[in-house]
Amino acid sequence: MEKPSILFVNTNYAPALATLEAYYTVFNYRDTSDRDALLKQAAPTVQAIFTNEGSWVPSLMEALPLLKLIVLVSNGYESIDVARAQQRGIRITNTPDETTGEVADLAFALMLAAARRMTWAERYVRSGEWKRAGRVPLTRRVHGKKVGIVGLGSIGRAVARRAEGFDMDVCYHGPSRKDGVSPRYYADLEQMAADVDFLAVTCIGGPTTHGIVDAKVLSALGSEGIVVNIARGSCIVEADLIAALRAGTLGGAGIDVYAQEPADPAPFEGLDNIVLTPHYGSGTEDTRRAMNETGFRNLEAFFAGRPLVTPIRETPG
Repeated sequence: MEKPSILFVNTNYAPALATLEAYYTVFNYRDTSDRDALLKQAAPTVQAIFTNEGSWVPSLMEALPLLKLIVLVSNGYESIDVARAQQRGIRITNTPDETTGEVADLAFALMLAAARRMTWAERYVRSGEWKRAGRVPLTRRVHGKKVGIVGLGSIGRAVARRAEGFDMDVCYHGPSRKDGVSPRYYADLEQMAADVDFLAVTCIGGPTTHGIVDAKVLSALGSEGIVVNIARGSCIVEADLIAALRAGTLGGAGIDVYAQEPADPAPFEGLDNIVLTPHYGSGTEDTRRAMNETGFRNLEAFFAGRPLVTPIRETPG
């Protein structure tokens, strides 16, 4: 029997391509030298796209008239025109649950690292400065402090559970109050920032949260406050963040996501009060394998005529 055709755009798990090629006729958009020619060849048969990045999808939707499924091996799908896809009868799946624990772990790791200035401290030891100077500047405590979570979705709740384990006072901000949760709700983000020691940004991306953490919010968080972002780079006004860190009006930051990626390191040069990681919140073998396996199951269900495993669902924080 002839294999179904799919367009492979990219993945965050190296073994995925070989697995897909065992079951499908794969048009490899990622590795081809002539993408226009590949799309023309793929257009008469391809019904599904497999990708871990939604920003490529809009133009590909128009190039593939038979497209009926977008398998997104990622949690966020704000870069996909969902309304346009629905008009075309194109269904979308994502991996909404597989990343939760890993991303929440990184959020808390960044909180600890920023508070204790761990990346600076490692450089201090490695450079020999500790041996020369002998003194170590004091840092900030995490346990027992107050943390405000921006977006109490699945990842936000996982961060809240970890914070409770550190005896932290947890509150949250979002578009509306959540039923059945214990953290205190703030309708006003600026007010919440003024009342907490740490601000953890875990909300969805897209226009509703673009620039939600700006100069006013960072000013309210203050010179002792620390902000952590594992959501989307668009959620924080990056220029405001850098200005506050340089001026000392913000105590510190832990950042995994950026306005442009890969990030330009130049704006962060000389800032010892920020911890930077390369957008790898879900970057463990365990989670990437689980994400791609969910994608495989969605493809299999689609071509077998069964219900999709993880069709997208709106999960605003």
